[in-house]
Amino acid sequence: QIDKLLHVSNLYYNVPIAEAGEKLVKASGLEKVFFTNSGTEAIEGALKAAKKYAYIRDGHSGHEIIAMNHSFHGRTIGALSVTGNAHYRDPFAPLMDGVKFADFNDIDSVKEQITEKTCAILLEPVQGEGGIFPAEQDFLDELRQICDEKDILLIFDEIQCGMGRTGNYFAWQAYGVKPDIMTCAKALGCGVPVGAFVLGKKAAKASLVPGDHGTTYGGNPFVCAAVSRVFDILEKDEILKHVQEHILFLEDALDRIAENHDCVLERRGMGFMQGLVLKKEYPVGEVVKKALDEGLLVISAGENVLRIVPPLVIQKEDIWKMEEILEKCFK
Repeated sequence: QIDKLLHVSNLYYNVPIAEAGEKLVKASGLEKVFFTNSGTEAIEGALKAAKKYAYIRDGHSGHEIIAMNHSFHGRTIGALSVTGNAHYRDPFAPLMDGVKFADFNDIDSVKEQITEKTCAILLEPVQGEGGIFPAEQDFLDELRQICDEKDILLIFDEIQCGMGRTGNYFAWQAYGVKPDIMTCAKALGCGVPVGAFVLGKKAAKASLVPGDHGTTYGGNPFVCAAVSRVFDILEKDEILKHVQEHILFLEDALDRIAENHDCVLERRGMGFMQGLVLKKEYPVGEVVKKALDEGLLVISAGENVLRIVPPLVIQKEDIWKMEEILEKCFK
């Protein structure tokens, strides 16, 4: 693609952006796509779409957004404003106003924050940075019902949990709860800088119009060719099927580790997005370092969670090797 056309303004039609957009729409079942350079930019675009939707609905009064405690959505000002973690937020206060925080998986907490000014509810179907917390089915079902009843947009951040990591293209598909807006990035480009926010029918019909949002490099032919190829590989190599067939092996391996070591309180997660929750007296950073010394890359999440997000193409032998290394680390 670089030899054909590396860059052109997204004001103009080009084949790669059309093909990538079509494949993303097909995979998500949503309607319109705007490509960005990163995940945090995708969040910014989603926030703008929600605010524009509310502006069309009732003017400037409907500008409030409800996000979740312990969430992470990015490091630009808008994305940071809806990130429910003081560690990231506090050094950059004051941030964008009109943001309220509710407790994840607590529908009553969300209801307490809703007012006539609420325009959107934003969450990760599986909280990553917050500690690997999958959403509960009832929680998402009730959120969808509330949003429909009150004409509020439901936004899912699939930047970390999407693109096959849970065994579906997107984590929300396992719940059968469709968002009005979805963001994705990271594995969307598998190494190239690209993100996207995708609008469902309601948001696409009455939010952003040409001129409301823009980007110089977002959706350039090079990155969109990569996005298109990612979808081709996922389908051709049956990656989603592979993940589904190996989830149980990964969960069993991690469950054995949890059973064998008192320092591990529990395993939790969804698909290839798993976490081992450690007792507070066992710093997760030490396990991360020991694992790295043994050739295994893992990171932390939340307060004391070992985050395990293996490649989607991992084989059983790799899972067993991972188990062997983690056993050694915990001993």
